[in-house]
Amino acid sequence: MKLEIAPSILSADFGYLAEAIASVERGGADLIHIDVMDGRFVPNITIGIPIVESIKRVTQLPLDVHLMIIEAQDHIQSFAHAGASMISVHVEAHSNIVSIINSIKSLDIKAGIALNPSTPISRIDDVLGLVDYVVVMSVNPGFSGQSFIPQTEAKIEALRSRLKTIGSNARIEVDGGIHTGNAKNVVRAGANILVAASAIYNAADPTTATEELRNCALQGQRT
Repeated sequence: MKLEIAPSILSADFGYLAEAIASVERGGADLIHIDVMDGRFVPNITIGIPIVESIKRVTQLPLDVHLMIIEAQDHIQSFAHAGASMISVHVEAHSNIVSIINSIKSLDIKAGIALNPSTPISRIDDVLGLVDYVVVMSVNPGFSGQSFIPQTEAKIEALRSRLKTIGSNARIEVDGGIHTGNAKNVVRAGANILVAASAIYNAADPTTATEELRNCALQGQRT
């Protein structure tokens, strides 16, 4: 599967958001990752629909919207209309997860299921055959700049094996603590999409940081 790099604007300077996005476009980014937090499911509050609309106006890259919120079903259509190309929701936040995934897919965009570090893969068995991608959180969600949880690699391997068993082509997106030092191993474990926030936007040059992350990640495909 194609390897995709998804810079997360969570660590970008929102005063210069258009340039922050342009800088990773120059570095070959495949997606723009947008973390939406409501202060309820996670302790942080980030951005909403107007910012997604604004981002859509300044980039041609697909927008990867990660809803770290409760009651996602009330907002999916609005985020899709704002420009989301893919939307993921957390299994821990919803009891009606099959219905929500089907709602996302009905809007003709990619549907993803996200799970926190402590959540076992078995929690998403009901939707694993429905989703286009699975977001494996490699930090506890809420804030950028956290360290990658090493046990995530084994979780990615187990998830890749499970997807193969059921004949699913769903991609595996890994979000949290990704950098040039661990990208190779994460891809080797089975990841297809790497989300990086501080590793890119806290670097001196986000363009170069995006390029370097891809180069390191590609080593995982060759080994």
